Amino acid sequence: MRAVAAGHPATADAGMEILDEGGGAADAAVAACLASCVAETVMTGLLGGGHAIYYDAAGGRTANLDCFVGMPGLGRERREVALLELAVPFGTELVHYAVGIGSCGVPGIPAGLDALCGEHGRLPWDRLVEPALRLAKAGVAMPAAHASCLQMLESVMTMNEGGEIYAPGGSLLEEGDLLRQPGLVRTLETLADEGPRSFYEGTIGKALLALMEERGGLVTEEDLNSYEATWAEPVSVEFRGHDVLTRASLADFPGVLSALPGLNGLDEPQRALALVETLGSEPPRERGTTNLSVTDAEGNACVLTTSLGLGSGDFVPGLDLHLNSMLGEADLLIGGLEPGDRMASMMAPSLALDGDGVALAAGAAGGTRLRSALLQVVAGFLDEGLDLQVAVDRPRLHPVGSLVHIEPGLGAAAIDALESAGLQVREWPGLHHYFGGVSAVTRTAAAGDPRRSGAARGS
Repeated sequence: MRAVAAGHPATADAGMEILDEGGGAADAAVAACLASCVAETVMTGLLGGGHAIYYDAAGGRTANLDCFVGMPGLGRERREVALLELAVPFGTELVHYAVGIGSCGVPGIPAGLDALCGEHGRLPWDRLVEPALRLAKAGVAMPAAHASCLQMLESVMTMNEGGEIYAPGGSLLEEGDLLRQPGLVRTLETLADEGPRSFYEGTIGKALLALMEERGGLVTEEDLNSYEATWAEPVSVEFRGHDVLTRASLADFPGVLSALPGLNGLDEPQRALALVETLGSEPPRERGTTNLSVTDAEGNACVLTTSLGLGSGDFVPGLDLHLNSMLGEADLLIGGLEPGDRMASMMAPSLALDGDGVALAAGAAGGTRLRSALLQVVAGFLDEGLDLQVAVDRPRLHPVGSLVHIEPGLGAAAIDALESAGLQVREWPGLHHYFGGVSAVTRTAAAGDPRRSGAARGS
């Protein structure tokens, strides 16, 4: 099956357009990612980072691709830059973040897209840019979930140049409003002409460095010139007769998948308790993420997860490129990182293989909820035998210590069981992007997540 599942209808359309033209999974993933960096700029952007997993059907080989954000500072004496502390409303809680020019690390997405094209692409690079460029020229209507997320992130998204983009005329964009980013037209035209290395050695990289110089950022010319996306072997986990290939991340998806008891045949209270016990404590946070999953007619598959973090609040003038804020995510700064090192991440793009190839290609967005969202969907499909869209749509739970967040639809018996186990239950009023966004494709179906206004296309 040729299919794309993503976090926005325009993203899915871009990938499907490329598949219809004879492009493979890598081409479609690249085009879809570029489109997401126009349509989903509340969630991601070209100056962010990501992780991918790719399955080559002809060779039966799978590899992880690391294009996450790097630590800056090569070729310059170490210095400290003050960050701006923000309290962001998330549900009923205020979450504290640090943003500003000093929170921006070395971007990796363009290098990752370059690596996917170079290793597995079929179509010319400039053709893959075309769907995103059309979106940038026309503008993109804000879907409900993205408008809701923008409202939550207003304090950072409207800083500096962002005010003209997300609050034109002083009014924050709402559902159905057109998101216009004219600078991205110039960015994508340059990207089509110069290729992905424009972000590291060309026109776009020079503009980023000029902003760093003007505002006192940490990214250097040497950082950009030396950045490369890297391929690595995936982690393999046996799960319900499938070989699940993923990555060892801060979310430890391989660990929770291995530890999950069989859910098939359990009643709802038993299932809820098993999930909460397996998920345990919440992993580190990471905001502003999106995911896409692609399969092509030859059986190749690609899952790509990308993020800006919260976003630094700084935009490259004239190019409408929002800088990442990964250095402001203290939970991701682990292990005594030095300039040139790659930062840690919770991303876990995953593939489930059987004797016939890819049975499931899936990934999730959602920061700390990424792990719980992905686990519930993967287990729902591979263990409980649910229809894929049903597995994605089904109400989710997410434990944070002794508190369990749940979506409406989890039955009273399950809530009673959780409370009887000494847990506090907080029921949200409806499906919400707090509970993550899963994009998944199987041999016969594709599913986008309604919590993120996701969409799927296939034939």
